[in-house]
Amino acid sequence: MSLLHFRCKERRRTLRVALTVPLTVHGKLDSGEKFCAQTNSQSVNRHGALFPLEEIVLVGQTLILVNDHTAQSMECRVVSIHRARDGKTYIGVEFLSPETNFWHMQFPIPGSKPLRRIVPTKVSA
Repeated sequence: MSLLHFRCKERRRTLRVALTVPLTVHGKLDSGEKFCAQTNSQSVNRHGALFPLEEIVLVGQTLILVNDHTAQSMECRVVSIHRARDGKTYIGVEFLSPETNFWHMQFPIPGSKPLRRIVPTKVSA
């Protein structure tokens, strides 16, 4: 039996779900110039998302996220920026009005435990 290893306690209001959704990100560069970038979400939760972005943004900056499947847009704030080993920069954002179901899905209730699949043991002949 294997155990899951978590490096830190989950601090999100809802659990993250690995979901790839095509996104369009609108924002402003430091110089004031507007940008529009295509990307895909890496993981999402009811209150935000994590996605790679080539444009340089700052923590606290406001962006407009567009779900390309539904054409719905949502204003969000950059809450984290981290550079991964693959060289990409990943941006974590939170929605400014999380009441809207931007991802059109139900998320696990906070504090719920993940479902575990019971793997049958092999019987040797």
